[in-house]
Amino acid sequence: MTFAALVLASCGNKEIQTEYKTEVVEQGSISNCVTATGTIEPVTKVEVGTQVSGIIDHIYVDYNSEVKKGQLIAELDKTNLIARLKSAEAQLSSAKSEYEYQKVNFRRMGDLHKKEFISDDEYESARLAMDKAEANYRAQQLSLNEAQTNLGYASIYSPIDGVILSREVEEGQTVAAAMTTPTLFTIAQDLTDMRVIADVDEADIGGVKVGQRVTFTVDAFPNDQFEGRVTQVRRQATTTSNVVTYEVVISAPNPDLKLTPGLTASVNIYTLEIEDVLCVSTKALRFSPTQEELKSGDKLQDCSGHAKVWIKEGDVLKAIAVETGATNGTKTEIRSGIKKGQQIVNEIVAEIVGGPEDGPQQQKNPFMPGPPGSKKKGK
Repeated sequence: MTFAALVLASCGNKEIQTEYKTEVVEQGSISNCVTATGTIEPVTKVEVGTQVSGIIDHIYVDYNSEVKKGQLIAELDKTNLIARLKSAEAQLSSAKSEYEYQKVNFRRMGDLHKKEFISDDEYESARLAMDKAEANYRAQQLSLNEAQTNLGYASIYSPIDGVILSREVEEGQTVAAAMTTPTLFTIAQDLTDMRVIADVDEADIGGVKVGQRVTFTVDAFPNDQFEGRVTQVRRQATTTSNVVTYEVVISAPNPDLKLTPGLTASVNIYTLEIEDVLCVSTKALRFSPTQEELKSGDKLQDCSGHAKVWIKEGDVLKAIAVETGATNGTKTEIRSGIKKGQQIVNEIVAEIVGGPEDGPQQQKNPFMPGPPGSKKKGK
């Protein structure tokens, strides 16, 4: 809606038509969001490896297999491990016999020592032999336990309930666990509960908080919009090509199993969301008219205040002080000062109307920058 006023100017047969552009104070919502890209991941993902070297003898699962905690999923060849176990058992038996012999011999030497049939040196030698035999016996027990444990490691069990995402080995392949633990499988615990790891620019990270609403899309389902919440803002920065970003973790419920690990997500994080508030365009709050811009005969009635809007009452353009709230740069919340439905002026536009050979020429606020080469036209 506009208030129009016609002003005659001494510009030959041309005249200037001045319009007051207005808007209505509305009840609405104000939001602002940060955009980012991220990757879909399972919330819990476990890499299953082996602590012993050997040849993969059997594999019982494949990609996308559902597994239960404690389920046997692979076995290594156990021939060498069984041989080491039997060797450890034989060495333990020998060490036990030696220990028992030295223990009996020490008791016998003790009796002789009491009767002074042997010297102190012989008695202490018998004690030392018994102690060494006992230590060797304990060491062989530990070796047997290690051999039994390594044999147990040859059977690979699933540590969680989940789905096999990847299988890195084939039957007959040799795995070496010398320096690092080789990964055999990757298992995702629950594909109905996913998350997005988004990279947020350093300029936007200050507004991102835990609990904020998030919407995102993936190329695999361009017509679907998914929702989640910010669950974590990580403080570790990542620098790539001089661009600093921070990881933001976003929940991504996946009851339909549409989201799969590795998909790229286009993310909108709502850093500002308020509903059902009075709001006006931020442009209206920036509007600051002067007497020279008004129609001849109109008056300007200003007021004090940090923020103000302007209304037209008859021939008076009147300022009203308002209290503002949240803003997203386009719209601003109004907490007090005006009511819903009021019309406020947000711009003054002047058109120069001439002869038919000239056509109308629009002239906006003379204090606003115009196109290159143009001149401001005052009254």
